[in-house]
Amino acid sequence: MRAGFPIASKGMVIGLLGGSFDPAHEGHVHLTRQALARMGLDRVWWLVTPGNPLKARQPAPMAARLARARALMTDPRVKITDLEAKLGTRATIDTLERLQAIYPGVHFVWLMGADNLVQFHKWSRWRDILRAVPVGVLARPGLGLAARTSVAARAFGVNQIARGENLRGKAAPAWCFVNMPMKAASSSAIRARGAWKR
Repeated sequence: MRAGFPIASKGMVIGLLGGSFDPAHEGHVHLTRQALARMGLDRVWWLVTPGNPLKARQPAPMAARLARARALMTDPRVKITDLEAKLGTRATIDTLERLQAIYPGVHFVWLMGADNLVQFHKWSRWRDILRAVPVGVLARPGLGLAARTSVAARAFGVNQIARGENLRGKAAPAWCFVNMPMKAASSSAIRARGAWKR
């Protein structure tokens, strides 16, 4: 295994939660715990991205974002990583393809909040993401209807499964929408009130 890369064994099911985490907050922690509980995941890796191609404003320095994420998310089943920086990837599909090559026999599940499903069709090769790994979508406040009627949800409607627990054993394309108790925390709100300095 490459230096600085998480260890994973064949047959493990690992959820991948990507984002700028600028900053990480209780909503990320809650979503991760719900995914672990409801999808039968063995581990979750947070992929703290170097930058978001869809956002003009770039995030705080990587070291600061990693440090905050590690202080906040202390569950031993969760690994906070800078894998995209190590891999030199920016697009999610490129990251997935590289991880699948590095970890043969490991089953990855892409995790995202419902807010991301709403604009998922703007992601690079978004259809290929859905064909590469199962996707678990977790509810976010006020976005249930928009997510369920999004471009991606309609395009892959036939591949939606009813329960998150069943996502573990499914081959892509497969996705689920998981309703859960929600927290309203958001990185943009934290930045707006001056609680996170770039």
